[in-house]
Amino acid sequence: MNYNYLVIEGCIGAGKTCFSKRLADDYNARIIYEQFADNSFLPKFYEDPQRYAFPLEMSFLTDRYNQLKNKLTQTDLFSQYTVADYFIDKCVIFSKNNLNTDEYSLYLKIFDIINSFIPKPDLIVYLYKDVDLLLKNIKKRGRDFEQNIDYKYLDDIQKGYLDYFKLLSNTPIVIIDTNQLDFVNSEEDYQYLKNIINQKYENGIHYLAEFNHLLFQEKSE
Repeated sequence: MNYNYLVIEGCIGAGKTCFSKRLADDYNARIIYEQFADNSFLPKFYEDPQRYAFPLEMSFLTDRYNQLKNKLTQTDLFSQYTVADYFIDKCVIFSKNNLNTDEYSLYLKIFDIINSFIPKPDLIVYLYKDVDLLLKNIKKRGRDFEQNIDYKYLDDIQKGYLDYFKLLSNTPIVIIDTNQLDFVNSEEDYQYLKNIINQKYENGIHYLAEFNHLLFQEKSE
């Protein structure tokens, strides 16, 4: 890999964890998974968002900070690469969507302090998928607390990611349209994405939807 610290991001249901794991296995990389299953606030948030939004976002922020700080400052003698299935800045994206104005203002002050201690990724890859397909994946994997997530919530989160990326000028970001790619079950699609990641990119956003459409045309010919 051309990047020592790679982040795979995407909206809920985009398949970022599956893709991250496979990449880490291929490159013998250290993998960092987002830890959310043990967050007691998450099911409560989906039942009563207004009441539990702030404690949920604060718990995610502190958990992510502790995990990344510990993992990224440790030397792994058996691997020179790290692949994470989340970017700590997602805290800003979700909190902006979930918190009221005063809560969000306070949250940003805390986030800016914490974020200054976390190493930045060498490359961010965002797996873009239409909301209808995200909902389909969410239903398929069957996590009880996710089943009431609606279209608007996912659409707002995804737009939040794309808007936020426009503000990052010091990191290369690759946004890939994966609507017609099945990188879980198709070896060809997986290798295609892997090849994209192996390229070198300058800082800023790189949209690769056009390349995907060319690939689809080649497959159909």
